[in-house]
Amino acid sequence: MTDTSEFHAQISQLPPPDRTAFLFDFDGTLVDIAPTPDSVVVPDTLKASLRALRGRVGGALGVISGRAIDQIDHFLDDLPYAVAGEHGIAVRHAPGAAIERADLPVMPAAWLEEADAVAARVPGVLVERKRAGFVLHFRAVPAKGDALRAMAERWVGSAPGFHIQAAKMAWEIRPAGVDKGHALNAVMASAPFAGRLPVFVGDDVTDDDAIAQARALGGVGFRLPEDFADPTAFRGFLARLAASGEGASWGV
Repeated sequence: MTDTSEFHAQISQLPPPDRTAFLFDFDGTLVDIAPTPDSVVVPDTLKASLRALRGRVGGALGVISGRAIDQIDHFLDDLPYAVAGEHGIAVRHAPGAAIERADLPVMPAAWLEEADAVAARVPGVLVERKRAGFVLHFRAVPAKGDALRAMAERWVGSAPGFHIQAAKMAWEIRPAGVDKGHALNAVMASAPFAGRLPVFVGDDVTDDDAIAQARALGGVGFRLPEDFADPTAFRGFLARLAASGEGASWGV
């Protein structure tokens, strides 16, 4: 749990509730990193905090994740008003709205075939499919990280328009030119986010573009573990913020 002095220092950086738009990363920020993407746990207390905060900021609460949008829906139901998935390749501006997708090059099918073959013969390597690319997870076999990186570099070196996005114990092969900063701009352009100041929180190099963009728009960018020690600490902060009462400021 965040101590009182630290909590007050953090909330002092936030815009007032009627000017705040919350945008959060998912894995490693709202929830703890798990051995596999499907095994993360979403505490009920987190859902309660997000529900309360969404009401406090007029609905302007969203998630910007490397995951596909349907995965965020699976874990968080309809709690986020907007969801940007796959680092901004897909954006849904409101619950039930159509998903907007960036116009991107088609990934060579041979890359995924080779990745599947490696995962089949190397226990612990996992392939996570996405609409516009895929992720090679090696958390269970960290010694394989360099070899997987070399394989990915060979792929992207043979075709324009793709790059390798480093993540925690994973390499994501994805189209270039779209990132979480792009996603934050897209979400902030529509109601109820438009006209507010973004408060983005993330934990990884994939989040740095969104942190920088939130600050460029006059908002706030927090990063774990620099600003919150871990997801447990951040969830504690959200719980205290959600319980801080009504009014024109984040008072306690």
